[in-house]
Amino acid sequence: MAPAGIGDSVEGLHAVREAILSGRVERLLIDRRRADDIDELIGGESIPVDVVDDIRTQARTDAPQGVIARCRPILTISLDEAVGLGDPAALMVLDHVEDPHNLGAVARSARAAGVPVIVVGDRRSAFIGAVAFKAAAGALEHVQVCVVKSIADAVTRLKKAGVWTVGLTADADNNLFGLSLLTEPVAIVAGAEGKGLSRLVEERVDVRASIPMATGVESLNVSVAAALAMFEISRVRATST
Repeated sequence: MAPAGIGDSVEGLHAVREAILSGRVERLLIDRRRADDIDELIGGESIPVDVVDDIRTQARTDAPQGVIARCRPILTISLDEAVGLGDPAALMVLDHVEDPHNLGAVARSARAAGVPVIVVGDRRSAFIGAVAFKAAAGALEHVQVCVVKSIADAVTRLKKAGVWTVGLTADADNNLFGLSLLTEPVAIVAGAEGKGLSRLVEERVDVRASIPMATGVESLNVSVAAALAMFEISRVRATST
């Protein structure tokens, strides 16, 4: 079952500011050394504030930048709801991506590229907590997250729902750039750090596609590959209208 919500604790100036703008911050903890920044950070909102001597003792990230927000969690969505977002649908599916920094970076790119939803598994996947929210720099306030039991099963369900599934893999014959089906309802599937797509997921996707690279380069970081794919969706759709 999907978790009740994500983002109950947010750290870092950009992430906290976006959480405030989203209206879900219930209490702020701010380092005494940043006490003079409270009014600028809150921006006129009525939020309880606790000033603490050293906020690092309560932080979940290595660099909270002097501020932590305790928040009302963001509810995750179902796969059916995810398919209904966007016209046509565009989803970024992460197959066992375990580094929360990568997940946050993917969310940030999704926000910038206009991809409204990220799909992740509830096992062997990055925890969507303070580290991911800080890396996302506020993007997870705007990009929806769908949590599924199995990425392979999610791929099958997406296909049945009329969504093309495109798996990113270095040895694919199809070039991702200019792929015409990106104008259709589509889900890009990116694999785990260093391992790529799991066998079952790779077998189930409709199309395997690669990102062309210079000779001697084996692979890209998953967040970079995902970003390129999402911006290619945006580019192809913009040029087709």
